[in-house]
Amino acid sequence: MDDLQPFSFEVDSEGSDYWPDLYDNYTTYPYESGTVCLDGPGLQNFYKVFQPVFYSLILVLGVVGNGLMITVLLTRRRQLRITELYLLHLALADLLLLLALPFDVMGGATGWLFGEFLCKMVGLLKNLNLTCGSFLIACIGFDRYLAIVHAIPSMQSRRPRVVHLTCVALWLVCLGLSVPNAVFLSLRDDANSSTTDCSYYSHGLHAHNWVLTKRVLHHVCFFLPLAIMSYCYTALAFTLCKSQKSQMKKGAVRVALLVTLVFCFCWLPYNVTLLVKTLADLGVVAYESCDSFLLLQPVLDVTESLGISHCCLNPFLYAFVGVRFRNELIQLLCKLGCRRICLPLVRAQGHSRASTTDGATSVSTVVC
Repeated sequence: MDDLQPFSFEVDSEGSDYWPDLYDNYTTYPYESGTVCLDGPGLQNFYKVFQPVFYSLILVLGVVGNGLMITVLLTRRRQLRITELYLLHLALADLLLLLALPFDVMGGATGWLFGEFLCKMVGLLKNLNLTCGSFLIACIGFDRYLAIVHAIPSMQSRRPRVVHLTCVALWLVCLGLSVPNAVFLSLRDDANSSTTDCSYYSHGLHAHNWVLTKRVLHHVCFFLPLAIMSYCYTALAFTLCKSQKSQMKKGAVRVALLVTLVFCFCWLPYNVTLLVKTLADLGVVAYESCDSFLLLQPVLDVTESLGISHCCLNPFLYAFVGVRFRNELIQLLCKLGCRRICLPLVRAQGHSRASTTDGATSVSTVVC
């Protein structure tokens, strides 16, 4: 829904501009006048079978996982550590993307059936998650950097109030960057398939310019946090190697580093592919052939599916690595009456386990 195919304007018999379909079964090959690339069968099984099933699985796991994670963190909201505050906001951002996922799946399978308002809102929510999520993970890495590399000078800036204000400011900035999606997204009937599409049709050429601008902003919102995370964790590695208490401090960054690595694994392929498409659409690089031109969109769709899977992974990563969180999750499940699920987990966990999350050691006792 988000990406325009390269195109050129044509002029009809009355001299007015003609805005071509974004997903026609033929597309003018860019930068070579008169060359036409015919779309092949593509990944029909992927779009009609695998993607809806995969997104449905992500939806279920994501809603359950992020919902439990938010519930567990809010039960001790006054004692949350700095990393957990950022993880709470990250879980909220993932839930926003999950809310948009069912509409996106249905729209891709049957055409858009939900009206123009939801078309605009879904586009806004998706872009909000993609921009805000990467900066929140960068904040987690930066906080670990301040806590270990600059422990004493950073005491003032690592207070919960400062973290909340930082997150609110981040949400507002990302919302401002996402609002134009609601302006340019609109509906249009597709004569070839007799369905309705939700895409960037409003305001003609300005919509095309916004799509390119949005891509550039997307690259900045991914690669800038990636650079910040790379610097912070490199500095952390050098500091931990020199530290006499490196073993305890390694436990402090384990969750943050794992969350960051999984984020990069999920979203880096999509962002690299999207960067290639942006450079080609801007004329910086040229497609070698029709095959490379037609292959790019399916690769984008597949890598985007991998990226979207990230929104259901953080709760499981945190549950597997964070002992305190795992104990509190088991207690919550016991209170909800899930004793058959809890008892095997309690036996495997043991009655007591030391937690080294965030550099502090605590003992958590699980009783069902």
